[in-house]
Amino acid sequence: MMNSSRPLRFKQPSRLPSFGETGIENEQVLTLVFESISWDIHTICAVASVSRRSERENRRGWQALAKLMFFCGGGESTRSPGHFASESRFSKTSGKFFLPKNCRGDLLYVSDPCEHEAVGGGGEENLGVFRGVFREFMRSKTRQCLVRRQAELEEKVRCPYCGGRVSMKAARLVPKSAARRLGSRDGGLEFYVCVNGHLHGTCWLIPLVG
Repeated sequence: MMNSSRPLRFKQPSRLPSFGETGIENEQVLTLVFESISWDIHTICAVASVSRRSERENRRGWQALAKLMFFCGGGESTRSPGHFASESRFSKTSGKFFLPKNCRGDLLYVSDPCEHEAVGGGGEENLGVFRGVFREFMRSKTRQCLVRRQAELEEKVRCPYCGGRVSMKAARLVPKSAARRLGSRDGGLEFYVCVNGHLHGTCWLIPLVG
């Protein structure tokens, strides 16, 4: 029998590290929610249409992120400049190969390259187009390196997901391990990172020998 004079004790829920936001606005909470629905874009849009908080979150750069997840930006030398990707697979393990040694603590997700037949390529090499995104880019060591090296914004080329971008190649931050990871020849890879942490790049894929 319960003793009415005994104070009730409730188990305190485990606390997630907070970055100044609470509830659905917390990045880690959002990650758990999206993982529970397997990152289904239709469900995310449906929730945003009935929830003001979700709609507010979608306006904080999520439209660009959703486009990045499902859209291949293409390349200038391909017949298909841009298209919806048939499948999306992002890997933080692959992302580590794109980071210089002094920036390996950053978290970068990079997609598998989408193969495009290059115009005038003779069928010997295909152009691989890949994309990615940094977590907390504004606090990343990669951004600090770009600022320290005074990397200039590209004027002629824009991020296909949100706007202007920074050339990693011009800042001499492209490690050779990135080309090896994608199966590209040395010097045949280039990628950019925009001011919002979206990555877009191309590489010449070495054909497999049967």
